[in-house]
Amino acid sequence: MIFGVDLDGVCGDFSSAFAAVVADDLGVAVEALPPRQHWDFSEWGIRDEAHFRSVHERAVLEHHVFRTMPAIEGCADALWRLSDAGVWIRLITHRLYINWGHQEVVADTVAWLDEHGIPYRDLCFLGQKPEVQADIYVDDAPHNVEALRAAGNDVITFAQPYNAHLADPRAATWEEVESIVLARLVERGAVVEQTLPGFDEGAERLRRRREGR
Repeated sequence: MIFGVDLDGVCGDFSSAFAAVVADDLGVAVEALPPRQHWDFSEWGIRDEAHFRSVHERAVLEHHVFRTMPAIEGCADALWRLSDAGVWIRLITHRLYINWGHQEVVADTVAWLDEHGIPYRDLCFLGQKPEVQADIYVDDAPHNVEALRAAGNDVITFAQPYNAHLADPRAATWEEVESIVLARLVERGAVVEQTLPGFDEGAERLRRRREGR
């Protein structure tokens, strides 16, 4: 089974990282920004596509948010368990959004994945996600979920305030994502063996092996 996994808003907390840059752009404290409720960041004073592109470019090239953003809790551990169960992890992200910054975006993305111990077999940079062959997806962007489902794909909506209108299957945590994907494996007739307590190498396995431990 190939599992297509989005990054921003699913594996990494892009909203909190971007909020700091928006606050700096507006000259206000980050605490003054209201909670994000809309996909277009309109509640933070982002006026239009041009304004977003300008702030986004600063966030990526000056603040390196793709290198520094927090990871969403439970993501790495859940993906390792799924990988151990035989699921092929295919990361899919639309991060090549700005011109002349691709080197920084790719380098920061890979460094972040290594830092947080995120496992993957493929890393795809593209915007049209229905073009990616996967058996099940997880995404937070309403337009991506809708387009994937319209093309007949099985998609888990990673719950965020801006996608509350989307129907099930939904998951609010990575444990819920893991349960749905494992259920799909069982539906296919696969035998899923759970790792015994104390034998799970966990998300730190990559760092430990690199350090020779």
